[in-house]
Amino acid sequence: MGNSSSDVLSFEDLQRITGYQRRSDVERTLLEQGIRMFRGRTGPWTTIDLINRAGGVGRGRQERYDADIL
Repeated sequence: MGNSSSDVLSFEDLQRITGYQRRSDVERTLLEQGIRMFRGRTGPWTTIDLINRAGGVGRGRQERYDADIL
């Protein structure tokens, strides 16, 4: 089962989710929450799977959050 493009959260998505607008604030919040992120040309981005891992949702558990929770 591969990732679809809807599994990627863009900088704009992360701004909306965190409530922060500045790139540094968004990045700091992700790091504080233990969410692995990548720094792209247009800002940080991450995936739903990386958020699930940070939240303790992973292999061996059936609970999974999808992009529709946003």
